[in-house]
Order: sequence, then structure tokens, then C-alpha cells
Amino acid sequence: MIPIAKPVIGDDEIQAVAEVLKSGMLAQGEVVERFEKDYAEYIGVENAIAVSNGTIALDLALKALDIKPDDEIITTPFSFIATANSVLFQGAKPVFADVDDRTFNINPNEVLEKITDRTRAVIGVHLFGHPFEVKAIEEICKEHNLFLIEDCAQAHGAEYESKRVGSFGIGCFSFYPTKNMTTGEGGIITITGGNSGIAGICRLLRNHGESEKYLHTVLGYNYRMTNIQAAIGRVQLRNLAEFNEKRRKNAGYLNRHLKIEGLVTPSYKDNEEKIKHVYHQYVIRIEEDFPVSRDAFMEYLKDKGVGCAVHYPMPIYRQPFYQRLGHRDQECPIAEELAKRVLSLPVHPALKEKDLKYIVDVINNLEV
Repeated sequence: MIPIAKPVIGDDEIQAVAEVLKSGMLAQGEVVERFEKDYAEYIGVENAIAVSNGTIALDLALKALDIKPDDEIITTPFSFIATANSVLFQGAKPVFADVDDRTFNINPNEVLEKITDRTRAVIGVHLFGHPFEVKAIEEICKEHNLFLIEDCAQAHGAEYESKRVGSFGIGCFSFYPTKNMTTGEGGIITITGGNSGIAGICRLLRNHGESEKYLHTVLGYNYRMTNIQAAIGRVQLRNLAEFNEKRRKNAGYLNRHLKIEGLVTPSYKDNEEKIKHVYHQYVIRIEEDFPVSRDAFMEYLKDKGVGCAVHYPMPIYRQPFYQRLGHRDQECPIAEELAKRVLSLPVHPALKEKDLKYIVDVINNLEV
């Protein structure tokens, strides 16, 4: 079976972890500080705050912004549930704006329509490694005095107008094993120098609100990253450009060679000067004229040994928990339609050319 995702871990990561284990300094410490410095430099910001996972990064960012119950945060319904759940953690209300049917990212025009006097922020998601329309969302946020949070969990190294994502608003990254780079579990918040006060609050909150040893000035949390995770992350960050280039190369191969009616590939050639897609997922769209249903196609691929997955099978507001919270009347028709049609194929950097050729042959020779 060709897996849908596979982390690339080598001897350098193993050696880095071994060095931490031998040092006896396992919890948050000097290695975490080095990783934060490395990552801030990579993104092009002054501050990076390492935390225990990507969900925590979002949660901590909102806590640092002092989001209150009954505040509204506009976000996308077409993402992993953690994006919207982070709003609920504050007692606030997620408001869902529909997405663009081509990029699958939040639609700026839909964001404008959702703004009320309770709106405090917009969380845009750089979905599947494709940056959302940052400039348009930035302008909206500036005009309406809103915070911009970038959910970069799937977009390490992606670029918008030659700047790396995570350098526009408050960037929140995940280092889950299937991401473009990993620390096993882990996350990081990236913040520009103009928001250094928010960065300071994030650092305080992630470590029990401790301003100095045993002096706790606010209610804080244990959201720390370990030196073990950071050691893996430092090696992975050095390899990220190579990983991403392989993803882009693999996606290019699939774009060029998949030739079957009713299958739409994620090719954005007319937009390449503006954005750099890093293909966390390679997501195709199954149209009505495709020879078989999406479910039947998935079974066919699995029978042939090609891993695949649906990201995501329903908009967040359709989840049972959100329905009980009162989102029954929510309507985002494009997100609804995409949820019925999208399908992810392998694109990870561990793929060999023979794997890509096999995937293409299996799909182009679909037996109806």
C-alpha cells in the first residue's frame, strides 16, 4: 500500500533526540529556545513561541488576545475541527464564512458579509498548503479593527507574495507527524515585532503564568514543548525546503499525467507568481461526469494499493457537536459541495517515481 502520508525521519533526528536524552534535560529548555530562534528566523518574524501542539497554538493566540465569551471570530467551515474549536475554548462564537471553490480557502467577500459589532478576529486557514488571500483579508481586518490569525498547520514554508505564511498576522503552526515537518507532536506561534506584547503574554500563559520562578502573575497553563520535540524540529526545519520541493515536484507530476474526465487537479499555474503552494495534501475534485462515485473510486484505489482520504467529509458546522450548539441553520453551499467531492492522494516526499507512475496508471486506467 502506498500510504496517504508518511513522516520522513532519519539518523539526524535520532541522533538529536539521543543527545537530549543523554543530557538529562528533557523538558522545555535551551533546545526549545534554539528551535524558537531558528523558526522565527525562517518565517521572518521576531517572535516564535513553541507549544505542545497546533491546537494549543490557536488556543493560546486567542487567549493572548483576550477574546471574551460572546465575541465572534470569523473562520472557515472547511478545515480540521481544531480551527473552530479553539474559538469555543474561549466561550466565543465561531462564525463560518464560505470558501472559494477553486482554492478551498476562506472567501474574503464572505468574510465581509459576516462582520458584526461583536466580531473580534478572523482565522484564515492556509488549507492543504495553499495560502489564502492574505492581502484581501488583511485589508478587511485593518478596516474593521480585527485581529488576523493565520492557521498555518498545513503550510510550513508556503509563501504569499514572497513572504512566508505566519508572518502576516499571528501564525499558528502544527508539527503533527503527517505535517510538512514534524516534532512528533508540537506547535509554534509566530508573531511580528509589532506585536511583541502579545508574544510576551503567550510565553507567560504557556508556563503556568510564571513571570519568574514560583511567581505566578496570571492564570496560566502547561502548554510547553519538550527539548526532545524541539531537537527533532530543528533537524526537520533544516530539511523543510527539500521536503517541500519534493511535494511540489510530486504534485507537478500528478498534475501533468492525470488524464481522466471528471477529475480536477489542484493546479494553480496562473497564480504561481503570487503564491507558493507546499502541498500538504494533494486534493482532487470528483465532478459529476466522473465514471464512478467518490466512494466507489476510493474503494478502487484502496484495492489497488493506493492510499487516499477525504479531507474533509463535512463542514465543521455539520458535526453533531456543532449542530447541538445551534449551527443547524448555517449555510455555506460551496463548502457543502466540496465536502462531497474532494479526495486526497499521496504527495508526501517519501514517494518514489515508481509510486507516482503507479498512482497515475491506476487512475487513468480506471475500470468501470
